[in-house]
Amino acid sequence: MNLEYFIAKRLVRTKSHKSSVSSPIIKIAIIAIAIGVIMMIMSIATGIGLQNKIRDKISAFNGHIIISTYDDNQSQGSTVPISTIQEFYPDFKTVSGVRHIQAVATKAAMIRTEETVEGIIFKGVGKDYNWNNIKEYLVEGKIPNLKDERTDEVVMSQYLANRLNLKLNDICRTYFIKEGNKGYNLRSFKVIGIFNSGFEEFDSNFVIGDLRHIQHINKWKETEVGSFEVFLDDFTKIEEKGKEIYKATPPIYNSVTIIDKYYSIFEWLKLFDFNIIVILIVMIIVSTINMIVALLVLILERTQMIGILKAIGANNWNIRKIFLYNAAHIIVRGLLWGNGIAISFLLLQKYFGIVKLDPENYYVSQAPVDINVGYILFLNLGTILVCLIVLLIPSFIITKISPVRAIRFE
Repeated sequence: MNLEYFIAKRLVRTKSHKSSVSSPIIKIAIIAIAIGVIMMIMSIATGIGLQNKIRDKISAFNGHIIISTYDDNQSQGSTVPISTIQEFYPDFKTVSGVRHIQAVATKAAMIRTEETVEGIIFKGVGKDYNWNNIKEYLVEGKIPNLKDERTDEVVMSQYLANRLNLKLNDICRTYFIKEGNKGYNLRSFKVIGIFNSGFEEFDSNFVIGDLRHIQHINKWKETEVGSFEVFLDDFTKIEEKGKEIYKATPPIYNSVTIIDKYYSIFEWLKLFDFNIIVILIVMIIVSTINMIVALLVLILERTQMIGILKAIGANNWNIRKIFLYNAAHIIVRGLLWGNGIAISFLLLQKYFGIVKLDPENYYVSQAPVDINVGYILFLNLGTILVCLIVLLIPSFIITKISPVRAIRFE
């Protein structure tokens, strides 16, 4: 094995010091592998990054699983309350993998200013609300203090603030329609925080404030809320945990996952998996074709050497390994260039957001990336393995070379 590796190494050095037919072919093979690796790493990083980012945005405003009454209407607001006196609240002990559960309620309303009127969904949250999910999207101000008495502080989206011409610390007059359209309840809220999720479905609707306002308007008790939002430790188990939570809650309540609630969005996200697979297959095929061509050129160019090695007693497999070692060297060079360029670009995108996207189409303002060492290593090892296995086929031509004819070959 050491002798074969030494010969392969000398073969590479010889090409670097000598103008040959194989030299440009090998350079093309290295470039093709590098481009293929760049495309594969970037497609996986951006595809998974976009999926994770959109998933996180949806769960930040809804939780992973929503427990509510069957009469709950998110577009109009909570009408039938749920008691907080439940076995699953505040800790869901009967189902493992639940990270957090919080009580919320929603109610349709209108905000009126001197210039315009906007319909909104007022989302009331309590002391147990996890603001960490929203802080990432906070562009101005702070979050409300819900620990003490009922507060008039609210957090509004930048989209609504712009449409209503409201700024930080402005007062907005909000009208809550009474049941049966019998008048309205007026509340004045102070905008102390402005967020921008880039998800228009949420930004154009939600204003987040104190849950006790909805309880007071709806004449609910302190122990009554609209629904519960459940957060999981592992999103990949959402379907499994959704079924467990549905069975663990009383039959009068319904529970739905955000995948079911936003079915069309998650079906759209699945298309990225298909696109990634197509790109991987195409890039691996292109890389292997270029390597096959490079290996065949190497074999033809080194026909005399093959004949001499056979004449001194080397068997076919040992000679094939020499060329496979050389091919592996070429593949590794391509991988090093490809990984270096791809990772550098991904780091620039992650920290500087060079590539921008249209939020109306992609729900994000810049292309998110997910840099995972695991899939990068797997991708590199997979590329080497697939290329070398495929290269066994063209290397078989060595077994057909006659030593006598090969030595005479010009």
